[in-house]
Amino acid sequence: MKLQVNTLLALYSVMEFAADPERHIPASEIADKYGVSAHHLAKVLAELARAGVVASVRGVGGGYRFTANVRRLTMMDIIQLFEDFSPASHHHTEPATPVDRAIGQVLTEIDQITRATFSSITIATMLRLVERQRQ
Repeated sequence: MKLQVNTLLALYSVMEFAADPERHIPASEIADKYGVSAHHLAKVLAELARAGVVASVRGVGGGYRFTANVRRLTMMDIIQLFEDFSPASHHHTEPATPVDRAIGQVLTEIDQITRATFSSITIATMLRLVERQRQ
């Protein structure tokens, strides 16, 4: 599965904020770290703020900070803010053949497994996985 750029930026940002939830991190710091435009990242962070995942703090020493619960917030919670997970139409405009229906069934099952997997992985789990990658 390939995630959109905004989704990846959201996941990167959430992981940065969740790793140090008391710290106010400027958007520019994350943008520099991941080599993206601060303006583009600001749009992603605004969406995360609307969802209550981060809070924006203005002024000197400002930035964003993590406000969600790492043990409850899942990857799916973040991903569905930026990705369309509505049931996909897996057939043509022509009448569906048995092969079309079989392929559609498999693709639907893959979508369901993907949703279930993303829904089962919390940000706390991701933080542990990131820490293991550093060792």
